[in-house]
Amino acid sequence: MPDVMKPDGVARGRPDERRFGLPTATALVVGSVIGTGVFALPSALAGFGPISLVAFVLATVGAVALALTFGALNRRVPGSGGPYLYAREGFGEFAGFVNAWSYWITAWAGNAAIVVAWVGYVEVFWNTSHARGWSLAIALAGLWVPAAINLAGIRSLAVVQVVTTVLKFIPLLFMATVGLLFVKSANFGEFHAGGGPAFGAVSAAAAIALFAYIGIETASVAAGRVVNPARNVGRATVAGTVACAVVYILGAVTVFGTVSHEALVASAAPFTDSANAIFGGRWAGNTVAAAAIVSGFGALVGWTLIVGEMPQAAARDRLFPAPFARDSRRGVPAYGIVAGTILASVLTVVSYTSFAEVFTTVVLLSVLTAVVPYLFSAAAQVYWLLTEGRRARCGHLLRDLLVAATALLFSFWAVAGSGYQAAYYGLFCLLLGVPVYIWLKVGTREHGEISPAAQTQGVRR
Repeated sequence: MPDVMKPDGVARGRPDERRFGLPTATALVVGSVIGTGVFALPSALAGFGPISLVAFVLATVGAVALALTFGALNRRVPGSGGPYLYAREGFGEFAGFVNAWSYWITAWAGNAAIVVAWVGYVEVFWNTSHARGWSLAIALAGLWVPAAINLAGIRSLAVVQVVTTVLKFIPLLFMATVGLLFVKSANFGEFHAGGGPAFGAVSAAAAIALFAYIGIETASVAAGRVVNPARNVGRATVAGTVACAVVYILGAVTVFGTVSHEALVASAAPFTDSANAIFGGRWAGNTVAAAAIVSGFGALVGWTLIVGEMPQAAARDRLFPAPFARDSRRGVPAYGIVAGTILASVLTVVSYTSFAEVFTTVVLLSVLTAVVPYLFSAAAQVYWLLTEGRRARCGHLLRDLLVAATALLFSFWAVAGSGYQAAYYGLFCLLLGVPVYIWLKVGTREHGEISPAAQTQGVRR
């Protein structure tokens, strides 16, 4: 039987040792946002030139607006599921299912992107020739070891998240502050190196930069496992996003300014190259590479939990296959964790054998499927503010509308910048969910059942 939800969004029957507080919730956000993406993104953005730094700033504004929106939404609709819950409550069951399905794709496809970048830093120490077979073996180990940690229980996950977040954040903060002293303007190269319309370059670069912020919503997705979620989820989301934004922007400027444009475009480990350029030798670069390995591992541990959390929330409303709804004896969504890791493994194998630009291709697919839940969440907030906001003070209403509208417009912009290939693959994966939804609804109707989501909406109407 699914857990019964308390008004504050905490599941009854879930012991305290299976929940975590504000520090771990913040670590989950930072740990999920700062994976290996930030360590690989300077190379992916370098082809556009320094104009991509403008895109990074704009992506940061959109990410902060989304973080504030998620914090407000969690206070309105508490409980695990995040974007799924907001879309379901605002626009009905089908919208909720589409968001759950799309976000689930984001979670396991994002793990494939994280592990591809993670391999690049592992290979600073081992498999330096980048033999594809060994690269793939390293990637698969990077997916399944975090899955094993999650299956061991929430306590082991919490320890790994806090430790890896501290270990990854300190070197990044160092590079983002001390590294600025070594920036040389000659390294930046041509401002708009990619050619073509400047707006198109900024949009495309922003779509890639958004990948660095995917994960700001993870505290809201796992809200049912957070102590006092009405207070802690919003704080963890905003604090984690702002902390990541600071090291992201300053760190990107450092890398662009310490590595020549030509070398940066070809780099598989740009932060390592930047550290080596600043301090000379290889010890500094190896230290950064080790931090990137720790960072990516911590992100994979956090995202592997989210791979199970999102479908579990939908499955408890009978909007995802029933096996996803159950917790294991260790109190984790084991079925979703294993299923998501298998799919991430398949995508990783396909990426290494079929895509020339493995990281960028998988990144854009993840961005597109993430933006769908972001867009619906921001739209739900705008809808509620316009229909129920009359009770709020005018100043507060205008402020909240501005934030939600910024998040909504940013989501549309990110979709436009994802490109045709990502739109093709992303839309195809998204529409694969329609037959699954039909199958679930037919099964519910044959058994004469009404989903908990439909019951809730019926009462509210």
